[in-house]
Amino acid sequence: MKRTALYLAVAALSISPAVFADTDQATLNELRGQIAALTERLNQIEEKTETTATAVAAKSAAWAEKIQWHGDFRYRYEAIDNDRTDEDRSRNRIRARIGMTAKVSDDVKAGVALASGSDDPVSSNQTLGGGGSSKGINLDMAYIDWKFAESLHLVAGKTKNPYYKVGKNGLIWDGDYRPEGAHVSYDNGTVWAVAGYHFLESDNKGGDKDIEEMMGLQLGYKTNISDNAAIKVGASYFYIPVEGSEPIFDFESGDTNHFGNSVVGDAYEFDYETVELFAELNTKLAGIKTTFFADYVKNSDADEDTGFALGMKLGSAKNKGDWQFGYTYEDLEADAVFAAFADSDFGGGGTDVKGHKLNIAYAFSKNTSLSATYFDNEYGDFTHAEELDFDRLQIDIKTKFK
Repeated sequence: MKRTALYLAVAALSISPAVFADTDQATLNELRGQIAALTERLNQIEEKTETTATAVAAKSAAWAEKIQWHGDFRYRYEAIDNDRTDEDRSRNRIRARIGMTAKVSDDVKAGVALASGSDDPVSSNQTLGGGGSSKGINLDMAYIDWKFAESLHLVAGKTKNPYYKVGKNGLIWDGDYRPEGAHVSYDNGTVWAVAGYHFLESDNKGGDKDIEEMMGLQLGYKTNISDNAAIKVGASYFYIPVEGSEPIFDFESGDTNHFGNSVVGDAYEFDYETVELFAELNTKLAGIKTTFFADYVKNSDADEDTGFALGMKLGSAKNKGDWQFGYTYEDLEADAVFAAFADSDFGGGGTDVKGHKLNIAYAFSKNTSLSATYFDNEYGDFTHAEELDFDRLQIDIKTKFK
């Protein structure tokens, strides 16, 4: 633009006086002045445009820096041998998740995430089939996180489970579960605490239905006990008052088992007032990162009321060439925890289960691994009055980014 204006000015000033033979000097000077003013105006417009473009680019770059993307993908082959159905089952499944977290201000951030699967609260797996039909995508998380004081956060919406899962085991909570409601969390690096209020059903349908809720408290402590070892210990209390309520997830009327919990007719027989005690040791054996953990639960409002899990993990399949091995033994009585939210893979999901879980994984690229997990379980000792065998093999290829 500057070049065009400059060309016009130079051209006007260099025109032969013969062209303006019939034009007085005053008119010629006025014309030259108008051209000079036009040139200055064009220069100002160009400078303003460049400044605006630079400001927009800077603002866009600054906003982009406030957004963090994360996601993962998993392809799974699964084989199941279940005594109750007396059939061998195999299937291929995928899980895809993607989300973003935005720093809205110095003290507020928000997050949104999508995931494959159905409306199952403890699984985002999608079974392949239907002749290549399109697969569903659902809202996995949507929340706002306000840091209202030092080390203190108030989080509301549909969120990642705020309660610490010792050894990442699923004795109480499946890894895919996303509670809905609000919680306050505190963590100063040594002590952490969580107080949560979440919903099973938040709509009372105009008074025709009760609001169903659950509450939880957790307090934990973590510290180094040597240069190569650290411990985490803690306790939790979860209250889910569902006695007499019909399950949100349908089950066959009169069945004595709903994910393992006791029912009377079409309603839960007990509330779930579960106390949890847990401990975790992180150390190194022969230079290899190693974790040992123990988890214990007891429901004060039922007879089949206790459960525990013991396990270890050796290594971490994160970087190329890394290996990982894990083992867990679990014994979970029928009404120790609210079964609908417990591990959906162990024993077919829920409670009234016991047995072993073994896992081995190899990272063939950074953040990408091949793994095999085998479940050797038994279930139904209380709810079916007989012990049924349940075997599950999962072969996974998974990758993640953030």
